[in-house]
Amino acid sequence: MFHKSHPQWYPARQSIRLDPKGKSLKDEDVLQHLPVGTTATFYFRDLGAQISWVTVFLTEYTGPLVIYLLFYFRVPFIYAPKYDFTTSKHWVVHLACMCHSFHYVKRLLETLFVHRFSHGTMPLRNIFKNCTYYWGFAAWMAYYINHPLYTPPTYGEQQIRLALIIFLFCQIGNFSIHIALRNLRPPGSKTRKIPYPTKNPFTWIFLLVSCPNYTYELGSWLGFTLMTQCLPVAFFTLVGFMQMTVWAKGKHRSYLKEFRDYPPLRSPILPFIL
Repeated sequence: MFHKSHPQWYPARQSIRLDPKGKSLKDEDVLQHLPVGTTATFYFRDLGAQISWVTVFLTEYTGPLVIYLLFYFRVPFIYAPKYDFTTSKHWVVHLACMCHSFHYVKRLLETLFVHRFSHGTMPLRNIFKNCTYYWGFAAWMAYYINHPLYTPPTYGEQQIRLALIIFLFCQIGNFSIHIALRNLRPPGSKTRKIPYPTKNPFTWIFLLVSCPNYTYELGSWLGFTLMTQCLPVAFFTLVGFMQMTVWAKGKHRSYLKEFRDYPPLRSPILPFIL
């Protein structure tokens, strides 16, 4: 009804509230079930131009994949001309490229075939912020890892192999959690349930953590940091950990508020610590 009167404010950018300082009403809320009498006052807020979550994720994940490969293949104007289209003599550089590419291809495929979003859109401005973060860090990391003067990790093959095991273990774990979360929500539904461990051993961490997808994501980047022994990667891991901690704490609080029987032993992101 509001959209018909004001076509410029399509439903996705509308926030309708009963109280100007209260929470937005959900799309599925029905007027007769709301705490109002025979008359009601609704407050409108323009959320700004919106864009779909799928579009944002595909854009922000495609960038790092392409940008990293440009540095890996040493296209012109990145390093000195004599290094154009040359390859590194260190096998860890090639391994790092495969791991980085695998990570973002996995994210793209999960966006298309696994994730079910509770909200269809986000503010358009977020795509510029998110892309700056992911694309910028990808370029910074790739520049040093693929640099002609790059030196391998201090402890050689042992360090690299250990890092690869950590990386792959956490990537499988992250994917397992995403599948478990997907199975909690039927197609087209916004139902929220308490996630519990399944028969998949990688999901057993749900016994101790509310957001194990972030736990495994952190582990993956710690493995990549150990593999490359590169300072920009370590800084990206730190910044990512800080942001994921904020998200995990928010989701943990939401679980506690929504479900009275929520398991009390769980921590937001790190078992018994954080």
